[in-house]
Amino acid sequence: MDSIIQSITDALNGLPKELVVLIISLFPILELRGGLIASALLGLPIERGILFALIGNIIPIPFILLLITPIFDRLKRTKRIRPLVEKLEAKSLGKSERIRKYEFWGLVLFVGIPLPGTGAWTGGLIASLLNIKLKKAVPAIFLGLLMATAIMCFITYGLPALMSSGT
Repeated sequence: MDSIIQSITDALNGLPKELVVLIISLFPILELRGGLIASALLGLPIERGILFALIGNIIPIPFILLLITPIFDRLKRTKRIRPLVEKLEAKSLGKSERIRKYEFWGLVLFVGIPLPGTGAWTGGLIASLLNIKLKKAVPAIFLGLLMATAIMCFITYGLPALMSSGT
């Protein structure tokens, strides 16, 4: 993931560092994790990194929660695109066991534990596909993002600081 983030950071060279972090955090897969890694690589103070990574990762969530199901329904009417949409739905729902079982806390943990294939994008998609009500999904995703922020800040800012102070 570091090399992908470095490539994107290089491609966005010349933009303000905060905007680079925000843009990286908008992307599925990279999301907040990628934004905070980029923030640390760019030397942004932790507070600014957190702010812009969170903003970037939060922006797409309302659109996913409100619009993804109708968009998918419409796309499934197209012969060529239907298999792709069905594959994406199946892949997302394949990761939904804990969310289905524990709903709110399952979604919090799914979004909050920064592993490949987890995060706010997939969590929002799964919540939408499982018809989890917005009043449950939104706070669960937000809490998950706060949890992921704490974990990623420790990994990207805390560990390097601990390692450099030990030498």
